[in-house]
Amino acid sequence: MEDSTAIKVILISQIPLPYNKIGSWTVVFKNYLEKTNVIDLILCEKPKFLIPNIEYIFVERTVLDMIKEKFFRRRKTEFVNALDKALNTEDKFVIQLIDNYGMVKPLQDLLIVKGIRQNCYIQFFYRGFDAYMQADSSARFYDVIDEVVVLTHRSYEDFKNKITVLPNYFSVLHNGIDTDKFNLINEVAKSSLKKSMGFEGKTLFLWCSQDRPKKGLHIILDAWSQIYDPNRNIELLVIGSDTRTKMAGVNYIGQIANDLLPKYYQMADCYLFPTMCHEGFGLSLVEALHCGCYCIASENGGVPEVLAYGKYGKLIDRPNFVPDWVEAMNEFLNSDFRYPALPKNLYSTETWNSEMNQIISVAKNRLAQR
Repeated sequence: MEDSTAIKVILISQIPLPYNKIGSWTVVFKNYLEKTNVIDLILCEKPKFLIPNIEYIFVERTVLDMIKEKFFRRRKTEFVNALDKALNTEDKFVIQLIDNYGMVKPLQDLLIVKGIRQNCYIQFFYRGFDAYMQADSSARFYDVIDEVVVLTHRSYEDFKNKITVLPNYFSVLHNGIDTDKFNLINEVAKSSLKKSMGFEGKTLFLWCSQDRPKKGLHIILDAWSQIYDPNRNIELLVIGSDTRTKMAGVNYIGQIANDLLPKYYQMADCYLFPTMCHEGFGLSLVEALHCGCYCIASENGGVPEVLAYGKYGKLIDRPNFVPDWVEAMNEFLNSDFRYPALPKNLYSTETWNSEMNQIISVAKNRLAQR
């Protein structure tokens, strides 16, 4: 067998890595790239700063490129042109794509033209949940890539149930967070943190997301209007949304930097995750769990698997029904029941890094045997 360590790994990202703005999967990859990783080359637009000891090829997207993509379906040609410079006919390559469907067929065409398709193994990191289904998905996706890496086993089941023929390998790679930042603090520290932030003695609910309808803030605000009573000494913190109509007991924090998030999770008592869509994983949910929050979440997409089907949190099987959230939030306030804490290595950066390297190692071995 050929020595698989000689095979190069190329990561293609349509977003600069590391990314200086908010984005869940970009944080996961940033944590990986800054620690132990086996990526040889990153192909992306130039980021604000570079990861040491990794080679880059920068992609420059012009206005003309964007026009071609929008009106003439000339998709990702600038990425293909940049990749062409990195490939030679002697080596073998594991090529990773992240949610970049438009790049798959152009990549395949390039590899065929260069005569090296058999020397390449294409991994596609699927950050959603529902199976990819387009009219030409077989010819432009499933017959092209070698492996799909999904976030949960539930997502794989969705692929298996909806796609008639799946010729690809599949792997499951749960998201991972930095558990040295997002961690449980003791009750004394929690009380002190609440006091320093102006919430002394209060029971705090927390919602944190981008303010889009599918993230369900409107459901939570409706439920809050029914459970709020000043005598209960409760408050709802909303992160990621500008102030809507003012409501008693609701505090709009707005946008905050990722580095400031841990203290909000750590002082919160109950985290609300009312996603209205088939969420791929729910990174903020895991951050809240590791900080000790009691979590109430929609039973949508990959969320039940993340919560171990109710072992680590309360699942709402009818998330569009406000009374179900009212009942769950009242149950939390009126009960002493608490879910068990997550093991530190579950959904951690260290676990993700190790499993990512293992997925790459398996890909290299498969490619070496061609």
